Parts: sequence; structure tokens; C-alpha cells
Amino acid sequence: METRSRRPREPRQAEVFPIFAPCPQGLEEALTAEMQALGFDDAQAGRAGCAFTADWSGVQRANLYSRLATRILVQVAHAEISHEDDILDLARDTPWERWFGAEQTLRVDTSAIKSPVQSLQYCNLRAKDGICDRLRDLEGERPSIDTVRPDARVHLFLTGHTATLYLDTSGESLFKRGWRLDKGEAPLRENLAAGMLALAGWDPAAPLLDPFCGSGTILIEGAWIALGVPPGISRPFGFERLRGHDAYRWRDLKDDARSRILPQLDAPLVGYDLDPQAIEFARNNAERAWLTQDSIRFEIGDAREITAPADHGWIVTNPPYGERMGTEQDPDLWRDWAACLKRNFAGWQLHAITSDLTLPNQMRLKPKRRVPLHNGSLDCRLFGFELVAAGYRDA
Repeated sequence: METRSRRPREPRQAEVFPIFAPCPQGLEEALTAEMQALGFDDAQAGRAGCAFTADWSGVQRANLYSRLATRILVQVAHAEISHEDDILDLARDTPWERWFGAEQTLRVDTSAIKSPVQSLQYCNLRAKDGICDRLRDLEGERPSIDTVRPDARVHLFLTGHTATLYLDTSGESLFKRGWRLDKGEAPLRENLAAGMLALAGWDPAAPLLDPFCGSGTILIEGAWIALGVPPGISRPFGFERLRGHDAYRWRDLKDDARSRILPQLDAPLVGYDLDPQAIEFARNNAERAWLTQDSIRFEIGDAREITAPADHGWIVTNPPYGERMGTEQDPDLWRDWAACLKRNFAGWQLHAITSDLTLPNQMRLKPKRRVPLHNGSLDCRLFGFELVAAGYRDA
């Protein structure tokens, strides 16, 4: 009797999707480097974000681990259009039923760059109608619209004569880590704070100080970076509410991430602020981020009078500018701060974000780097200085 050996079954190839991860303007290259470090080798910087490809497991990992992205958008359709009604056809031809159905709530957002369309609101309506028409035809009912906490989010992006539809897998913006309830005045978004640390080249094994710490965002982001805490470890994601979500596999991914978190920091992280309420907010936020008082030292203090906790390290800060300066601001603040830095922080690196492009002149310090960044709607620069005891003009 002849026996034949059975050929081993080919492993099923995971479906790979084009991904776009938006980020604050100025962080595109840093985000691309982050995505490449996460294993997305084809990541390429684009306008206000980066593009790469990933399977669904990679989509989840990008959401969990990215400190700089604002969202993880999965491209599900792309076509040339000549009229707004072409958007209706594109949306109607896309298999939304794979990810959500009539029983789930929906939100659609539309943005455009150099698109000739007359009305983004009308384009948004066309996309929404196409999605709802398809699901009504297939499932007998249209999904309800919820603009606040939808189960599914879709983004329509228009440029020139093309339309691209993305499935938003993040839900709430990724900068919302889940620990910041006390915001204080003019807070930095968490992904911008993490981006500043990346651009500053901060070594997570080195001391970090913020003399204008406000509600503590930069230092808390720094602590999570140094400890290896994934930024998405304690928050929900949009993909968890989509059809076919494998809760067990997602739990395993998070358990693996938790197992890699370090127990303690190697170097001091210190924050000062003149406002006692800001320090209280910072301590509350750190506690919600599961950081002990041994992790970050927050103290009431004047940036012009502080001393260095080590002989070298990084100062990364968001000093007051614009409306935060107030009308009775000490005109000598920046000169006095610079004098303190030269006196007490020789050997340290300083990186400060500001919309006041005269800050280096006011401090009589010469920046080695100036990186354009956007803090919300403000056009800013991240100025980088190397602090030495001598070599600058006297303050």
C-alpha cells in the first residue's frame, strides 16, 4: 500500500494595511524613528505624520507603544475623485461590515489639503451617507451617529483630486494617556512632551529637570520612558469596540508589555514651579500614573534659585510665554534664570520650547539647535543650549 506524506500547510499570511500616524508638526522625523524602532521598517515621514504598513497585531502594538503619534489610522479605501458625489460611491464600495455594523455608533471626520472641493461639510455628509447606505443594504439598518463617544470613527482625507478613507483604531487621541486629570495652566500635550525629550536626545539613564514643571507632563512622560511603561497601557482604544476584536490576544500583548516595565529609575527626575497648586496637580498626576514620590521629586521653587541634583543632565522645559507671562512679569526673569544656569548647571543641556523667538537673546545664550514645533496653534521653537560656566557674555 503506497503512502504519501502530506505537505505541511502554508501558514496563513496576515493581512497588511497601509497606515498613517499623524503627530504634532515638527515631530515627523522623530515619530518615524520611533516607528522604525518598534519594528515598522518601512516607516516614512510625511506631512504632520508618518506612513508605514502593518498587520492588525502591528496596529495594536503601534497604539500601545507610540509616544509621539496622535492616532493610528488604517487606510481602507483610496481613489481619484472628480466630484463630491464620488465620495459617496467610494464609501459605499468599502467593506465597513468587516469592522462595524448597524448596531454600533459612528462618527466621520473630514480634512483636506489643497483640495478643490467647495464644502468639507458636504463631503463629510457624502462619506457618512455612503457608509450608512451600505450597512443598511447589508444589515437592514443604518448605524446611529455619535460625535462624542462613537464605537467607530472614520476619517476622510482629501488632497488634490484624491479621497482616502481611514478607519481610526485609536478612539480618543493617543496623547490622552489616562493619568492627567489636573491640567493646570497652558499644559503641553503628552505626545509633544515626549517629542521634546526625543528631540533633546535625553538619555533615560540621566537626570532630568524641569524648572517650570506646571502639572508635570514632561517629567511624567520622562519617567514612563525611563521605566519602559507603554503610554497606552492604562487606556481604552477604538479597536477594542470593533467587530472581531480578539480580547485574549490583546490581553496577552499588554501582559507582555507590563512584564518589561522596570521597577525603579536610575537617575533623579526633579520638577520645580512657583505655583503651589501646580505642584499639587503634578503630584496628583504622577500618583495616577503609578509613580511614587521616589520616582519624581516635585517641589515649590524659583527657577532662578535652584541647584543641580547632579553634575550633568538635561533640562527640558516649557517656560511661560504669551498670555502665561502676565502683565506684571519681572523683566529680568530670563537674564536671572540664565545666570543661575551658568552658575549651577555647567555640563548640563537645556532645551526650552517657546513661541517667543527672542528668548535666547533675552537669556544671552546662543542656541546650538532650533527645531520648529507647534504647541497647539502656536508656532514655536525648541531651542537647545549646552550650558557652560564661561564662554557666554556676562548676564
